[in-house]
Amino acid sequence: MMEKVASAGLAFELTEDQLMLQKMARDFASKEIIPKAEHYDRTAEFPLDIIDKGRKAGLVNLNIPLDFGGGGASILEECIVGEELAYGCSGISTAMSVNNLSSLPITLGGSQEQKEHWLGERMVDKGQMAAYCVTEPAAGSDVAGMQTRAERVNGHYVVNGSKMFISNVNYASFYTVFAVTDPGKRHKGISCFVIDRDTPGIKISKHFDKLGQRAADTAEIVFENVEVPVENRIGEEGMGFMLAMQVFDHSRPGVAIGAVGVARRALEECVKYAKERHTFSVPIWQHQAVGHKIADMMINVEAGRLLAYQAAWMVDQGVHNPKAVAAAKAFCADMAMKITVDAVQVFGGYGYMKEYPVEKLMRDVKVFQIYEGTSEIQRNVIVRELFR
Repeated sequence: MMEKVASAGLAFELTEDQLMLQKMARDFASKEIIPKAEHYDRTAEFPLDIIDKGRKAGLVNLNIPLDFGGGGASILEECIVGEELAYGCSGISTAMSVNNLSSLPITLGGSQEQKEHWLGERMVDKGQMAAYCVTEPAAGSDVAGMQTRAERVNGHYVVNGSKMFISNVNYASFYTVFAVTDPGKRHKGISCFVIDRDTPGIKISKHFDKLGQRAADTAEIVFENVEVPVENRIGEEGMGFMLAMQVFDHSRPGVAIGAVGVARRALEECVKYAKERHTFSVPIWQHQAVGHKIADMMINVEAGRLLAYQAAWMVDQGVHNPKAVAAAKAFCADMAMKITVDAVQVFGGYGYMKEYPVEKLMRDVKVFQIYEGTSEIQRNVIVRELFR
């Protein structure tokens, strides 16, 4: 981890509290995640025991405000923790951090009563998990194209539709769900709701068998005539799309830094291996083809971290800059994918074997180019902002 960088007369330095938070997360990853990561990857079991330990350590519900019993962390502080957890295993890290995402619509748009109940009582006091439900079978990148309907009937809403690729949905006690309340208004006709898991009409599929991040639960949820009280709507009708975009601005720096964590792990595994592995009577790092490949890994890890930190800092300061957030997410996802592919190449035939760590890193990191807005969508955002 780069703790201080001097450039053009400026110093970027973590505070003592942030360094302590970083060390706590790094120690947790070392002791609790890394020794068990292979097991959860192989079995695709959900890491409830690790999540429970993370909750007791203060690494779950990190961004819930202090007023409601959470960690009150800034987005930058979430990034500091997120890099360390993803370094250990990005699948387990995702499972641990979904509450941070699921709580955001309530934190950003909820009433005091909603925050006290869902964040304070349910997430913090009872230790419940939640799931964030936006993506649909035919509407992923095109959020405004969602088809799930919430029709107001006799003082409540009736929700019908389905959400696809939802993280932690089999283990969540409630869901923050985006649905269309006025089809004629397209993105201005979307609203957000909190729906309790015990509500009749909810069906959840089995955990999907995935390429990577296998420890993280991912499934489909279907709503069939699900009745939702009006008081469970977050904000006003028609504010859902704007709220979802605000959520992404807050969450994407954390996704970017997760990719940095995986890339850093690949870099360090390559450095270790390239010292030990000899060919033609010298350690392989002395071959320029290998040494330069590892040097490029370091350059990109450091650049990615700075982009993620910049995006996080901007959001923390209330600076609306979708271009910076999108650049961080796209760059970090793409560079981490390349680094893990190169890491397998550095390891050669051993890199292709499950007994070595880099093939898992390569499988795990691919989804960073897909979820929370594909790399292509991030570039669309950047183009839009450049040519306004």
